[in-house]
Amino acid sequence: MTMKTKFTFLVLSLLFGLSSCIEIIDDLTLNTDGSGTFKYNINLSASKVKVNSILALDSLDGKKVPSLDEIKHRIDKISQELRSQQGITQVVVDANYSDFILKLSFDFTSLEALQNGVKAVIKLESGDRPLNQIDYDWVSFENNKLSRSIPQLTIKQSKKLDDADRDLLKTGSYTAITRFGKEIKSFTNEEAMLSKNKKAVLLRTDPYSLMQNPNLLDNTIELLP
Repeated sequence: MTMKTKFTFLVLSLLFGLSSCIEIIDDLTLNTDGSGTFKYNINLSASKVKVNSILALDSLDGKKVPSLDEIKHRIDKISQELRSQQGITQVVVDANYSDFILKLSFDFTSLEALQNGVKAVIKLESGDRPLNQIDYDWVSFENNKLSRSIPQLTIKQSKKLDDADRDLLKTGSYTAITRFGKEIKSFTNEEAMLSKNKKAVLLRTDPYSLMQNPNLLDNTIELLP
């Protein structure tokens, strides 16, 4: 998974919709019992002037621009949906609408609960639109190995942007962090960096590069016995 998360359902409408310089941090902690914590941060502060100017419009390129109240309502609905999911607890949403920084975090009892919770939110956000990859598992843990990949839905949505908006994504960043309760033996992505305590792996790219190659952040991480 990178879980790369389908929390880009937020990015789809809130970020890519506003097409600005984006900083995203995707942070997954997996405990030895299979429970864990997921954090997803979206930072548009570097483009807050542009975001404010876009929000002041009724439409842009023929598409309706959501009002700030509509964005707040959608984020509230997402947090409510997560809180209703079995195996999801401690849902916290910290939204700074002055600097346009959104921080989401929650605990999960298992990777299955994590994925089910995220899929429920995707369905909520998609409305009646068909989602062919909703049953795709982007994170798995088997034989002491965690595998993460990026959902193709996220990539397909980002490809709908025009050239100017895509250029904006080149100045952003996407950081995926995976943390464990014990040391890491190995990992398959050559661009990954191991933490000093050997219990976390970090991968970083920019949204544009990720759009061009959705496999950039794929990784299989093996833990020590």
